[in-house]
Amino acid sequence: MQKVSSIGGQAVLEGVMMRSPQLLAIAVRKEDGRIALHVSETKTRKGWVMKCPIVRGVINFIDMLRMGVFTFTKATSMLGLEEEEPGRFSQWISGKTGKSADSIMMGTAMVLGLALAIGLFFILPSLATQWMAGWVNPMVRSLCTGAVRLVIFFLYLWLTARMKEIQRVFQYHGAEHMTIFTYENELPLTVENARKQSRLHPRCGTSFLLIVMMISILVFSVIRSDELWIQVVGRVALLPVVTGISYEVLKFLAKHENPVCRALRWPGMQLQRLTTRVPDDSMLEVAIAAFKAADGQAETTEDYDAFMAAQCAAEAADPQPDMRMELEQTGGV
Repeated sequence: MQKVSSIGGQAVLEGVMMRSPQLLAIAVRKEDGRIALHVSETKTRKGWVMKCPIVRGVINFIDMLRMGVFTFTKATSMLGLEEEEPGRFSQWISGKTGKSADSIMMGTAMVLGLALAIGLFFILPSLATQWMAGWVNPMVRSLCTGAVRLVIFFLYLWLTARMKEIQRVFQYHGAEHMTIFTYENELPLTVENARKQSRLHPRCGTSFLLIVMMISILVFSVIRSDELWIQVVGRVALLPVVTGISYEVLKFLAKHENPVCRALRWPGMQLQRLTTRVPDDSMLEVAIAAFKAADGQAETTEDYDAFMAAQCAAEAADPQPDMRMELEQTGGV
């Protein structure tokens, strides 16, 4: 049976975030060719609540949203893209709330992201099928609304994947998957080994989103009202239930290897062809650096330099650009 990694991650601007139960690592490729690395301890939730099905999925989803905003903000800062002074409005808000401008920006980004998601995937599909109210069975209308939601979801991913900047993020997404597969196949973490791995992974967040879309069609069918506001409010209220069930489904499908589970995983795996791209070797180097740091294998600059030197020698590659690492040790996230 294939080894299963406890380390997961996500792509960020010009880099990769990897998270283990103990550490979170963000590695980005700077313009001068160096890899900047941020390492911090993670707070792992424990207790009975994390053993409770569905509930743990909701908690994990909220944590992932929060961590996603943090990692993108931190990666931007590491790349030196936030060197400007905060504007007067940001300074005023910061003074009134007592929180930093970065914290306010993270919170605002999360709220705006959720508002956009609700508008695209809840309000718009309901509006598209509002004309059916009164003469179509509520169950049939709910299924049609779900179908519209799926179309919007696929169209959103397709349009996003065509953006040049996002394509590089999707390459780092592929590098993240290939690095994790290298570890799970019990191979040395080298670019050469990672290059041979698949960029499609069964525990990917893309698969989770597709499962959410499918589960939502079933769960939202309990709402029988033709009133638009009841439909929207009801679906938003049921979103935690959908998220919790989807989390359990994803875990089950990823854990079991049989023809049925493989068939159910297949659509989500194929959808990753939109959200991942084949990375170049420099991107794999970044993903490997993040993985090793999250695994506690490269906690100092010397450790990282030794790892890179050994890798280059093993691959008999051409001399690499200066790969020195900037390591920032901070408190918990």
